[in-house]
Amino acid sequence: MHWPAFALFACVVLLLLAGFPVAFTLGGTALLFALGGALAGVFDVSFLGTMPNRLFGIMSNETLVAVPLFVFMGVTLERARIAEDLLDALGRLFGGLRGGLGIAVIVVGMLLAASTGIVGATVITMGLLALPTMLKRGYDPAVATGVISASGTLGQIIPPSIVLVLLGDVLSSAYQQAQLAQGVFAPRTVSVGDLFMGALLPGLMLVTLYAAWMIAVAVFRPASVPGVREGGQAEAAAPGFAELLRSLAPPLALIAAVLGSIIGGVATPTEAAGVGAVGAMALAALRRKLGWARIREIARATARVSSMVFLILVGASLFSLVFRGYGGDDIVREFLMSLPGGVFGAVLLVMLVMFLLGFVLDFIEITFVVVPIVGPVLLSMGLDPVWLGVMIAINLQTSFLTPPFGFALFYLRGVAPPEVPTTAMYRGVAPFIAIQLLALALLALWPGIATWLPAALYG
Repeated sequence: MHWPAFALFACVVLLLLAGFPVAFTLGGTALLFALGGALAGVFDVSFLGTMPNRLFGIMSNETLVAVPLFVFMGVTLERARIAEDLLDALGRLFGGLRGGLGIAVIVVGMLLAASTGIVGATVITMGLLALPTMLKRGYDPAVATGVISASGTLGQIIPPSIVLVLLGDVLSSAYQQAQLAQGVFAPRTVSVGDLFMGALLPGLMLVTLYAAWMIAVAVFRPASVPGVREGGQAEAAAPGFAELLRSLAPPLALIAAVLGSIIGGVATPTEAAGVGAVGAMALAALRRKLGWARIREIARATARVSSMVFLILVGASLFSLVFRGYGGDDIVREFLMSLPGGVFGAVLLVMLVMFLLGFVLDFIEITFVVVPIVGPVLLSMGLDPVWLGVMIAINLQTSFLTPPFGFALFYLRGVAPPEVPTTAMYRGVAPFIAIQLLALALLALWPGIATWLPAALYG
């Protein structure tokens, strides 16, 4: 009687596509299937007896405390308007060069990703600040929207990322399950810090490839990325060293404090998130952007996002419990292990399914629903958990860029001027999608890009 597991998964996906709330869809559908199965005598209700322990595990999970702290840090920096000063200074520094403004957008996107870790906020902020300037300077709308969308999604992969925090927690549990299933009763662990360090080099590799593409466009299609003079604009004075330092120092200091404390082993990711939250408040206070009204606004936004994440986590825990009660994990394991091509075939299929699900589901749903099902199976095949986590993060980042359903395109469409056609946005992201696929291929060929740094730091 394995068909109820398929029916449960299909119903959840259909209800999510219909727009029902994620957390209640996951939990409510699972409870209905459990009740129906119990009445039909095909579901053991004792499975539900472990739900209180799961809820207590969520409540006492110190790793997940990092989520509201990183969200608080990101919202605070967004409200402090750090991005405006960064983009203005770097835009004037590089703006005289062909493609220089595009490179400035990539650098600012990287710094915002490492400061906030929230994709939607980064894309919207960059769209509001950079897109009008780029269009006014004569940039091709496709190039401008493409580089903004791609730079905004760097928050998926460059730590500290909310995606990596949640993915690291789920993969840690999946890794332990995989080892216990193999008879290893003293399992090794993988931490969020491992995943942070594993994602750092691939994230910087993506930034380098993005910048290389902008340089190539400047060389071969110079009219689409004019400098200041070619765009018919008066050249703004380049920022002095003091002004440049004043714009760059705050986010760089915060990134150094958060990532430096993790790399140096001084703090766990959760403790580093606390450092980041306090540091973001200090930066906002220095910029006189931290009145009581703003603190209430930041706290309310943080509570809204954090409660959404944890409600989804509770619903996903109930869903995975009922799914396993129907033997769904056994079906997935048998199916993946029977695929032609062995490990390669299994990874390829899982990545393809996640890519397609990324069109319609947010990364939180995919992390909490799909990864717990396929993660233990893939890790039991001998895959490195850090490598797998980085591959999933970049894969979802690619999905969020891909037309016609990419979330980054929806975010940018909401703030782009009406005269910028949606088709131009689709053309603009195409080269960056190719870059993302190239990065996935490089990671598949050389897993050390993701595994070398955490192994060197933590053994």
